[in-house]
Amino acid sequence: MLNHWLEIIYLIASITFVGGLKLLGNPESARRGNLIAAFGMTLAIIGTLTLHGREVETLVYVLIFAAIAIGTVIGWLTAKKVQMTKMPELVSLFNGMGGACAALISLIEFEHNVGDGTKIGIILAGMIIGSVSFSGSMIAFAKLNGTLNKSIRIPGYNMINNLILVGLVVFATYMVMSGSESTTLAYVLFASALIYGILFVIPIGGADMPVVISLLNSFTGLAAAFGGFLYGNMVMLTGGILVGSAGTILTLAMCKAMNRPLSNVIFGAFGDGAATTGGGGGGVQGSVREVSVTDVAVLMNYSQRVVIVPGYGLAVAQAQHVIHELEELLESRGVQVKYAIHPVAGRMPGHMNVLLAESNVAYEKLVEMEDINPEFPQTDVVLVLGANDVVNPAAHNDPSSPIYGMPILDVENAKQVIVNKRSMKPGYAGIENELFFNPKTGMLFGDAKDAIQKVLNEIKNM
Repeated sequence: MLNHWLEIIYLIASITFVGGLKLLGNPESARRGNLIAAFGMTLAIIGTLTLHGREVETLVYVLIFAAIAIGTVIGWLTAKKVQMTKMPELVSLFNGMGGACAALISLIEFEHNVGDGTKIGIILAGMIIGSVSFSGSMIAFAKLNGTLNKSIRIPGYNMINNLILVGLVVFATYMVMSGSESTTLAYVLFASALIYGILFVIPIGGADMPVVISLLNSFTGLAAAFGGFLYGNMVMLTGGILVGSAGTILTLAMCKAMNRPLSNVIFGAFGDGAATTGGGGGGVQGSVREVSVTDVAVLMNYSQRVVIVPGYGLAVAQAQHVIHELEELLESRGVQVKYAIHPVAGRMPGHMNVLLAESNVAYEKLVEMEDINPEFPQTDVVLVLGANDVVNPAAHNDPSSPIYGMPILDVENAKQVIVNKRSMKPGYAGIENELFFNPKTGMLFGDAKDAIQKVLNEIKNM
């Protein structure tokens, strides 16, 4: 009887996961979707602890609830206090913890299931994938917070990584086929998978971090799904499949947005900090036109249509609130304002959407790349805030450029372009931006928050 009730609870929880994921597809309903899915997970945990039908010592319950309480407090406080600029790092950290849990479960269950080839195969698969996700996520975390600010490219690293991967598969296959009961070999496999995860992410450049985060997230989901197979736990299996498939779909969508195959992301080390002087082979010709705060204020105040392009520089400066204030002021003056969102802007999937949602920018003002590009020729002013490679015309014009063929925001088609940057330093791709030398482009140098606040004050005085 208890099992029937538990199965019903798992079914309800699985439905909340699917419904919550659906609601996450729209920023207006994302918070509700998150709460619904969290409710389903809470229900599944309570059901598992109370309806498992086995005799368990009181101490075990005390330890379980203590662990849940500690984890809840740490997670809650961390998520509440984290700055928006640190959100990609937090996502990597949380994702790594999920991979670590899957790997540790596999280590614990290994000695309990020796002799059962099928279960050992599932356990070792979960261990390898979870370990890779954990160590890879930790390297991604270090790259995002600046601890590892340059890509490390070991000579012949592609061959080394491939040999280690093949070695992991062969090693795991041997353990399954031989019926090995050696926990020492299990720990060697665990350590080898951790090493592979590190080597897998270390060479990948900063421009590809959003794709890597998404890919590692799918690994964590897959590892959790193997845990669901192992325990015959349908809610764990459903959750793992949803995370794994969603992460995979998002990874492929982001690769498509960059016009690069996934293999090129993994092996190409795009944006590894090796800056060049040009978009490709010949370099960019022309001069930069610097504009003042007053110039920008006058231009925007007397425009009819303005498009704002947010980039990572906006997040670094914490300028999302002041840009929303500028948007509201311009609209009060009769100016139409929209935001152009590139799929890979920022340092994690949807980074700009989350950033602007924090400042209560209306969702309908966020326009995706495919929809906003046809509008640029009718746009009076485009204000680019900290974005670089996603607005670089070299993607269209320079076949020798590493970003050639990448879909970009066609801001150069607007009547006037204002680019706010701290300096002329190249973006993640390490190449010069042709847009900066366009006669229609004016460069407004300085911190985004400070510069926009000054523009805002100028417009108020007009």
